[in-house]
Amino acid sequence: MGNLFSFLLAWCAVRSENGEMVLRMEDLDPQRTSAEFAALIRRDLLAFGLDWDREVPCQSTRTAAYDAAFEKLNAMGLIYPCYCSRSEVHAASAPHLGQSEFVYAGTCRDLTEAQRAAKKRLPAWRLRVPAEEWTVHDGLQGDYAELLSRDCGDFVVRRADGVYAYQLAVVVDDADNGVTQVVRGRDLLASTPRQRYLFSLLGRPAPEYWHVPLLLAPDGRRLSKRDGDLDLGTLLERTTPEAIIGALAFSAGLLEKNEAISARELAAIFDWKNVRKADICLQFTVPL
Repeated sequence: MGNLFSFLLAWCAVRSENGEMVLRMEDLDPQRTSAEFAALIRRDLLAFGLDWDREVPCQSTRTAAYDAAFEKLNAMGLIYPCYCSRSEVHAASAPHLGQSEFVYAGTCRDLTEAQRAAKKRLPAWRLRVPAEEWTVHDGLQGDYAELLSRDCGDFVVRRADGVYAYQLAVVVDDADNGVTQVVRGRDLLASTPRQRYLFSLLGRPAPEYWHVPLLLAPDGRRLSKRDGDLDLGTLLERTTPEAIIGALAFSAGLLEKNEAISARELAAIFDWKNVRKADICLQFTVPL
């Protein structure tokens, strides 16, 4: 439901501005993705009348593009190997601002070649960040700023198993795909300053951002695919796409009452000014 909500708002924004909707399958982690999952995503979106103008290559096919960006950053002297385990990173720092993400303490930043040679594990690769504040103007949430060295620290751009990290991949993808607007969940707002930093280093223009509220269960818990919350396949056996879109639009502040509406009808009245900023406790019921 959370994926549908973000895509619905992005789709309505694009259609209301006569823009171009781009579909990209983000399948960096081979253990968590499959062609079957991608097919289900396409099926669900189309069932709700949410189409796209072009589909760009999925991330699993774009390693060469990420390699080129990685080498450019490395040539600038900004990449270094990190041998810390996850537990070591957690032990060396505390979560920032109550989040589950830990700020890296720079343990491996200035290791000598001899010290690196003595390590017995494959390294991840981190990007050096400056003691500079980066501010992002978000179309929905307003200005958000981070002092990179304090608030995120040097961050991973390639894992020890060779898989590129989300931060680097989406920056390269957005630049190469000609993306000018990104709509995604509010939980990713904290990633945006470091992505703007990457855009600057790579000499590519950054898109505009809208970070939308997260959908919460009635008990305040974030809806999760892992928990099967409000599974779309199950819901569509009991109600219509228009009823689900209406419930989402009402919860977001786009409708004055909870009533069925099609995606096309919603796009015709869509206005970012009406979308709530805070997370939404979704009260959604369907006939048994």
